[in-house]
Amino acid sequence: MTYSENPDDLTPHLSTLVDLQGDVREYFGWTESDDIESARAMLHRVENSSVEKWTRHNRAVSLSRLFRRLVIRKARVAILGAAIEPEEILDILSEPILIVAADGAAGVISEIPGALSEKAWSRVACMVSDADGGEGTVQAVRRSIPIFLHAHGDNRQDWESLLGMAEDQVNPPELVLTHQTPERIVGMHNPGGFTDGDRAACILTALGVSKNQIKMLGTRTDVVGRWSGKTQEQTKIEKLQWMSRILSIQGLSMD
Repeated sequence: MTYSENPDDLTPHLSTLVDLQGDVREYFGWTESDDIESARAMLHRVENSSVEKWTRHNRAVSLSRLFRRLVIRKARVAILGAAIEPEEILDILSEPILIVAADGAAGVISEIPGALSEKAWSRVACMVSDADGGEGTVQAVRRSIPIFLHAHGDNRQDWESLLGMAEDQVNPPELVLTHQTPERIVGMHNPGGFTDGDRAACILTALGVSKNQIKMLGTRTDVVGRWSGKTQEQTKIEKLQWMSRILSIQGLSMD
């Protein structure tokens, strides 16, 4: 696959990464129609916002900007999962590694002392979010971190709340919109994946970041990380097993 200077679509690195979304829906008893309804509603909400940087053209510009930062510059990237701890962030700050936060995992950065915390925040290229990450997600929005905002069937209230909060910022974050349906929705992308963590990996590989440049931090299947969004523990553990499967398909090992 070749990548242009101005990517206009996040074509999945492997078609299996999208096909699995149907398997996930079937496993949990979710409906494709709910996913589609949420995605279309999100698109309508964003494209009727007064925030200029959220127009369709400017969302494409935001994606191109991230492409240049992550791919053209051949960046090494650490994806922060929900079980991330401050010590792991400190370990990578001595290296030229950019950060992609899986939703609320961004909150761990504020647990690092002073100047090191600011250094870490400056490395955050984007956050991948379905809007249920709590305080860590709020911190990223307030710092205007670019967001890959995801729509699925039961998070409409969450993304509506996040967009309202983001609109109130003096400098709202840039947005790229994602969904999890087999439909082509112009103005949105489906790079594959399921949870915020493995979807972050799907986004990076769809952009063209080599799997050898990606490091997974704080991704575990045996415990629910403390930066996880609101969820039932057993259901979350089951979701993490799907995450592991998706990462394995991409040849990525968990921390």
